[in-house]
Amino acid sequence: MSQEIQPILVVGSVALDTVYTPTESASEVLGGGASYFCLAASMFAPIQLVAVVGDDFPAAHRRLLESRNMDLRGLEVLQGKTFRWTARYSGARLEERQTLDTQLNVFAGFHPVLPPAYRSSRVIFLSNIQPELQLEVLDQVEKADFVACDTIKLWLDTDHAGLERVFRRVDCVIINDEEAAQFTGQRFLPAAAHVILSYGPRAVIIKRG
Repeated sequence: MSQEIQPILVVGSVALDTVYTPTESASEVLGGGASYFCLAASMFAPIQLVAVVGDDFPAAHRRLLESRNMDLRGLEVLQGKTFRWTARYSGARLEERQTLDTQLNVFAGFHPVLPPAYRSSRVIFLSNIQPELQLEVLDQVEKADFVACDTIKLWLDTDHAGLERVFRRVDCVIINDEEAAQFTGQRFLPAAAHVILSYGPRAVIIKRG
């Protein structure tokens, strides 16, 4: 008997990105941590997305999300502009990134409200939004079997205590090598992983990049 695949509840940012490289540029492409996770995860499971966009969000981007087995009842559309981010990538392997502009727009006031059908979700991914918003999501979930979270350097700089509270309530932490070293004070990555595990998660994934 085949086991039913549980949907993944994803909460985070959906944005419009403008990106420059030494040879090319792309303007107002689909961006945001939640968007990328959803597009990848939809290859393996149904997705329930909670995010916010402005009324300028391109219909083509919405159609792309809808075409990938995603439930968009939690994608709120507000009057105003969608979150925008502009960056320049450089270096031999495009490993250097410079943020040129960040416009939060409707995302500035985002507080995730889960539709009733989402509150019984068993598998949850908290994209790299503010720790306080990640905790707001967890407070609305009835009982989850597995919760993973991502983060970014900004929250390490501004809300270390909030990240500690999040790490105590999740099963898996996803973090890059520089962030892991900054959060723990350990440059040796296995040691950094053990420090994060001491907060309670069952697994830590440290990305190299």
